[in-house]
This record gives sequence, structure tokens and C-alpha cells, in this order.
Amino acid sequence: MKGLVLFLGLAFPIFFLAQSTVDLQVKISNIENNRGLVQLGLYNDASRFPKVGRTYKMVRVRTKGKHKYYTFKDLPVGKYALAIYHDENANKICDTNFFGIPKEAYAFSNGIRPRFSAPSFQSCSFMVNADKAITIKLVY
Repeated sequence: MKGLVLFLGLAFPIFFLAQSTVDLQVKISNIENNRGLVQLGLYNDASRFPKVGRTYKMVRVRTKGKHKYYTFKDLPVGKYALAIYHDENANKICDTNFFGIPKEAYAFSNGIRPRFSAPSFQSCSFMVNADKAITIKLVY
């Protein structure tokens, strides 16, 4: 009987911890204008980052002012990375030049600024194990 009580006493908190969810509030800063939409792509899988259409969650939001807040609610505890761009012409594409460099403002979590190719999930990822707030600055 003591063994069962001890097992339940240890297993019960682990069960609830495994079931918990968290919120991630993202502040997007350095928005130069209010044209179009800002697209936030949230990833939780390295093999999908930062591929278009392969996000864990994706949202497009209107802007007003120099910054915008958006909260991803009820996320499982885990490792995430963000890829964001300001779709000024609202064509649902991050427009690029001949060399593949974005012509619209963009950003990755952890302030990563890629030089010649998309950054890795590892470099952009961060752990979310409690409600969290982060700020990401768009690059033009």
C-alpha cells in the first residue's frame, strides 16, 4: 500500500507537469509602416525550419504603430523558433531580390541575422517552459 501511495505521489505531479501549456508573447519592434501584414511563423521542429508552409503555428496580423504584440496561447512546453516578415504588399510571399535576399523586413528569434542562407533551428531556438515574453526587431 505504501508503494502505491508513493508511486501516485510521484506520478501525479509529473502527469500534470506534462499536460501543462504556456503562452508566448512576441513583441515585434522596428515596424516602419502600417502597410500590409506581419506574418509570424512559429516552429518546433528543426527539419521544418524555416520552410514556408511547414510551421507549427502561423498567424498574419495587421500593424498599427512602431511595434505589435501577439501571443501564442496554450503551447506545449518545448523548444521553439520564430521566423517573421513584414508582407507590405500582402501577397503572402516574402519578396526577395535576384540573390534571394529579402526585400521586405524580416527577423528571426534570438536576433539571428543570416548572411548567405537561412539560419538553423538550433541558432534561433529557445526554450519555453513557462509563460514567456520575447522581443524581435525587424531588419530592413
